[in-house]
Formats: sequence, structure tokens, C-alpha cells
Amino acid sequence: MDLREVFATNLRRLRNAKGLSQDELAYQAKISRSYLSQIEKGSFYVSLKVLGKLAHTLEAEPEEFLKRPARRRTR
Repeated sequence: MDLREVFATNLRRLRNAKGLSQDELAYQAKISRSYLSQIEKGSFYVSLKVLGKLAHTLEAEPEEFLKRPARRRTR
């Protein structure tokens, strides 16, 4: 999983945890909904400026967006 996918997964998780739609998050973070959609698909890299806007809006620390998911244990 590359960093764009990690970021996208965490962004969706944090957005859903706040109960926000893409439209609502984009409006509150002052970015376009289509750009947010592409970020959530893992198609675009995110600038530090946009990362800051998303973190502020979602009340999350920036590092939360880059945490890799825990690996599942196999038997």
C-alpha cells in the first residue's frame, strides 16, 4: 500500500467517524469536492496546505493521515 492509499484510507475513516459527507468536508475545509474525491480515491498527492486544512476540519493530528493500518495476523 503506497502513501496515497494509506492517506486515502485514513481520510475516509476520519471523515466517516465525524459523520461528514464529501460535500460537507470539502465545504468546511474550503477545497473542491472533486479534488477531495480524487484524494479519497488515492489518485492525487496532497500538499501540506491541504493536509493542514483537512486535519483542522476533522480535528485530527496530521500524522493520523499517514498511519498504516495494522497487519492482520495469519494462522
